[in-house]
Amino acid sequence: MNQTRTFLLFAMVAVAYLLWNAWEKDYGPQPPVPATATTAGAASSAATADGSVPGASAPAPAIPSATGGTEPAGQLVTVTTDLLRLTIDTRGGSLVRSELLNYPVTPRTKKNPDPAPIRLLDDSATHFFAAQDGLISANGPAPDHRALFQASTTSYTLDKGQDALNVDLVWTDPSGLRVTKRYTVHRGSYVVDLSQQIDNGSAKPWTGNAYRQLQRVVPPPPVHSNFLEKFSDQSRYSFFGVAWYSPEKKFDKLPFDKFEKEPLNLAITGGWTAMEQHYFVTAWLPPANDAETFSTAVIKDQDGPRYLIRDMGPSITVAPGQQGTSAARLYVGPKLREKLAAIAPGLELTLDYGMFSIVASPLHWILNQLHKFSGNWGFAIILLVLLINVAIYKLSEAQYVSAARMRKLKPRMDALKERYGDDKQKMQQAMMELYKKEKINPVAGCLPVLITIPIFFALYTVLRESVELRQAPFIGWIHDLSAADPYFVLPALYVLVMLATQWMMPQQPGMDPTQAKMMKFMPLMFAVMFAFFPAGLVVYYIVNGLCRLAQQWWVTRRIDRAEAAKGQAIAKG
Repeated sequence: MNQTRTFLLFAMVAVAYLLWNAWEKDYGPQPPVPATATTAGAASSAATADGSVPGASAPAPAIPSATGGTEPAGQLVTVTTDLLRLTIDTRGGSLVRSELLNYPVTPRTKKNPDPAPIRLLDDSATHFFAAQDGLISANGPAPDHRALFQASTTSYTLDKGQDALNVDLVWTDPSGLRVTKRYTVHRGSYVVDLSQQIDNGSAKPWTGNAYRQLQRVVPPPPVHSNFLEKFSDQSRYSFFGVAWYSPEKKFDKLPFDKFEKEPLNLAITGGWTAMEQHYFVTAWLPPANDAETFSTAVIKDQDGPRYLIRDMGPSITVAPGQQGTSAARLYVGPKLREKLAAIAPGLELTLDYGMFSIVASPLHWILNQLHKFSGNWGFAIILLVLLINVAIYKLSEAQYVSAARMRKLKPRMDALKERYGDDKQKMQQAMMELYKKEKINPVAGCLPVLITIPIFFALYTVLRESVELRQAPFIGWIHDLSAADPYFVLPALYVLVMLATQWMMPQQPGMDPTQAKMMKFMPLMFAVMFAFFPAGLVVYYIVNGLCRLAQQWWVTRRIDRAEAAKGQAIAKG
């Protein structure tokens, strides 16, 4: 296969992939658009009309109904660490807001040096998302995620030199039952520890279950100011829904639009539940040895649908005068692959590269190592290009040697074309005999491109999904390698590289006129396509194109010198 056809193959595959992605997002199944909730308190209820636990297994007791009348509002308790600012509502004792202090919504600039941080958990009506937990019991009182807790203060801060901080919330019942809910935050960590300590001061045994759940609405789609901004928004192509893990079946996920068609109800030991979105994940991590029941539900009321994934723990019995404890962990933060792998088995799989994982995962690891060396993600991408070109140099060399020899054969190929005219079959047979005689491999140009195509899509996925490259600056006007070049400079540079490549690349004798026309339009096609790609991917292909140009020039020059020397030797001999 000559270089012309390999470029055409690459272009068609790339365009087909992008068109499929765009079609899926615009015309494929869409999650329902929620109505806005009235208040955070109203949206936080997870009970159905009869007060039962949606999606719970049959033996699970019902959530007790709320006390009569309007429930009094709880207090908001703020907890600040070096990485997180959390808000806990004492009405339920649940996390209703989380701000990731190291991840601003917009890049830091001179005009805006301190932009607002990303808010993952959110108590606003249109973006409601809460991490809830509680206890339920069939034979006595228990504080579910609507019970009113008491806090000693409304503000906690992890001070310098302090590695951990406890936040205690207390619920008491006239029967003598007392529950202390303790959240523990840690320096340098997005993991929040939760324990629910049950002190049974009543006269009879208490039996119940602990549960944890994530509940949210589907937020309204982002508003884009123009066509380019809409189609270069990489979050359009990322998974949005729930995920879970079990040691037996490993990682699985469910988009919100399939909740009612494929409800989850599984008994799992050693797993976790999560809600995923672009770059970030929130996950409940129960104890590894506890037998949990994982379930999903769509909660419908006048405010619209809310989506819930819950894990229900095993039964707990606490004798009178005794203590019992339920524990779990909550991760609320970015999809940092190496850190997630150290927190819980399989949690790193929430950074899901899909069908390209086999190539994307090693690329991500190599990029991380190169970033540690270079200190800049853009330079790490350039170093990656150089490594790949060194690794496939021999294949590229064979391609350019074949192209250079074919260029030498052009007069003889033109003669064959005149001889056989429109008889394409005889023309092809004669060409293959000529290739065989001159020891030219016509498919030598295929191998480098066939290697490059999976790298292209894998790197595209890495740049799209890896939070490390979010808002990662490079040079000058490139403030975010994961977003499109706002001024189209990089796509224009790649067009120049393509034009130079076409100028150096010999045209296949007898090429179909349609192919010849397509080759002329290919630079424009790639310019349009790359205008929507992450800037980091365009940087990769500019440098890769320059490397291939340099290799082609060097090989062609070497062959020309060898041919000249051979001609001089024949002339002298």
